[in-house]
Amino acid sequence: MGFCSAVTLAFATIFSLAAVALLAIAFSTDNWLTIRVSDKLEGETSRLADHYGLSVEEMEQRMKSSPLFFTRTRGLFRECYPGQKSEAPTQEDLKLYMSPVETWCRNLDYYIPDEDGQTNQLDAEQMTRIHMNRAMVALFIVGFFFMFVSFTAGVRGCWKTSPSNITASAILMLIACLFSAGGMGLWHGVEHWERNKINTSSDTELFVKTWPKELMDATEFKYEWSYIVSWIGVGLALISSILFSLAAVCIRTDKEREDAMYGPPPEPEQSTGDKLKPILLIGGGGDRRASCRERV
Repeated sequence: MGFCSAVTLAFATIFSLAAVALLAIAFSTDNWLTIRVSDKLEGETSRLADHYGLSVEEMEQRMKSSPLFFTRTRGLFRECYPGQKSEAPTQEDLKLYMSPVETWCRNLDYYIPDEDGQTNQLDAEQMTRIHMNRAMVALFIVGFFFMFVSFTAGVRGCWKTSPSNITASAILMLIACLFSAGGMGLWHGVEHWERNKINTSSDTELFVKTWPKELMDATEFKYEWSYIVSWIGVGLALISSILFSLAAVCIRTDKEREDAMYGPPPEPEQSTGDKLKPILLIGGGGDRRASCRERV
């Protein structure tokens, strides 16, 4: 293996491993989006009470129970609240639990499985959002599968120094990159759909169009490191695919150069018996011996 193919293949392997690691980290962490609620919202209790048609006391109780009034972070599967459980929402049906990083979280509901037909009560916009969420997760999973298959083809190509296997690895990594980018695109699609299309009020979801003006002004959305890491992983997967393709070209060029310098590899030598077999078959030697025996 020449210098070009060795270096290119090494960098392609490093970038592909980094891409898988970063996408896996982003997929499993909860810092895609930070939703920060300003403390000044506490001074708007009376206006919020007028918007929701509640008394001030009832509004204060709602502000303690609904997640909309708490600073939180969101991932693909969980929404988490910093601090102690006493600082988290008190709404009973949230079913908060402690995450591996010791924050109190609730699971985002994709209705898998759809127990008791809960989705039958949702309108078309909300069902579209749910389908986009499910498709987003599916695209990421399929992307991970193609990355695994790409690694298998790449290991086989490195072992045999086969340009065709390295090319297959490049194609598979490109497919994985496209699936992961599609998952990112759907994540943005869900974000847009929640904020601009759904007109149904909710005490837990980000249906911003139904929020009172005071809550909208006090809430800040910010993309966090999990989101950034995911896009970096997609970019590294694309770079890895390109490098695998270049490595295949280098290996093919190296083999053609070796064949031009030293000629094709010699064919294995045949024994005397193997050399005589085609002569006997072509000359009909077997038939002649048989006719001689008949004459005798």
